[in-house]
Amino acid sequence: MGRYVIRRLLQMIPVFIGSTLLIFLMVYALGDPVAALFGDKAPDPATAARIRADLHLDEPLWKQYLLYMGAIFQGDFGTAFDGQPVLDLMASAFPVTLRLTIVAIAIEIVVGITLGVVSGLKRGRPLDTGLLVLTLIVISVPTFVSGYLLQFLLGVKWGWVRPTVSPDAPFDELILPGVVLALVSLAYVTRLSRTSIAENTRADYVRTAVAKGLPRRRVITRHLLRNSLIPVVTFIGADIGALMGGAIVTERIFNIHGVGYQLYQGILRNNSPTVVGFVTILVIVFLLANLLVDLLYAVLDPRIRYA
Repeated sequence: MGRYVIRRLLQMIPVFIGSTLLIFLMVYALGDPVAALFGDKAPDPATAARIRADLHLDEPLWKQYLLYMGAIFQGDFGTAFDGQPVLDLMASAFPVTLRLTIVAIAIEIVVGITLGVVSGLKRGRPLDTGLLVLTLIVISVPTFVSGYLLQFLLGVKWGWVRPTVSPDAPFDELILPGVVLALVSLAYVTRLSRTSIAENTRADYVRTAVAKGLPRRRVITRHLLRNSLIPVVTFIGADIGALMGGAIVTERIFNIHGVGYQLYQGILRNNSPTVVGFVTILVIVFLLANLLVDLLYAVLDPRIRYA
């Protein structure tokens, strides 16, 4: 296990370098950030040259990237064009989005797996068909439609929840945004769980457990569910980073100042240090989540061993 973890960590290094290099090149190729900083006004040539020199924008892109990576390893993610350190923006944004992601993942796991198990055990029956149709509808509806609809019905018309989230963003105010953020992923988890459960119910180990006279509940929880969760865990692990980085629409709807909000503002204002810094952290989140998923395989299925 230890050797496997070390090997995976070493494999992350070229992936991290390649991902951040690609992101860096794409973001800085969008346009001149100094021109975007001044908006419609033409910047003074001397002032623009000084800003480019301070931000190393007058250097070749490869050298800019090396300078950026060197600063990151020293804990410096740069300064946004408004003068605020990117680390300060991260300190205020990531805790909010992390709480939102925890709520979304919890809903996704509890509701999605429960519905998937019920649907898989009732395969071919009306309940199974109804859940399949319902999840297909959820997948087909864009997030901004479901978000605004639930916000209007639950927050404005019926007044069950706050229609927007306060700056502190406590967990109780993030339940509705968490539901909106988790809806599409919840539908995929339900369908994955249903398919895996339905396939494994006909497996030999399940028939053997039933033949031994084990209680139905133990057969489902100790044998059937554990072996059926591997594809679901794989999806959820990859979904953690996707939810944190893809919450732009949800955070805009509910006025949440998290990672999605900062990325939106950075892209809108061509604020390259902010965008690159936040996406760099998201790359790390993706890599660590995938490593955690791989380690969970052996917990779910004892037959899996890491050399």
